[in-house]
Amino acid sequence: MVSKSTLILQLHSFEVEHHHDRIGDPDVGPYGNGVLLWFEIDDFDAAIARAAEMGAEVIKPRHRNPPVGDGGPNHWECWLRDPDGYTVVLASPDGSAG
Repeated sequence: MVSKSTLILQLHSFEVEHHHDRIGDPDVGPYGNGVLLWFEIDDFDAAIARAAEMGAEVIKPRHRNPPVGDGGPNHWECWLRDPDGYTVVLASPDGSAG
């Protein structure tokens, strides 16, 4: 879903592989009922440090999305698991990994 030229909601399917790999494995849980939450934040590196201080479970450490090449959001991501089993993705602003 796009609002005022800004992506605000994106749905993925377990069965479809995207440039950032599958969002999860339906045979392996917990995966938060299939919900992944992305948060674009301005203080990405500081947020990653805070997550480490809290002992957050890291699912995918800091990485570029897409991994190589042009296109995509060209930002940094870190995938974490919250205490309820949901996957939470911290993302730097689009274009910031270039």
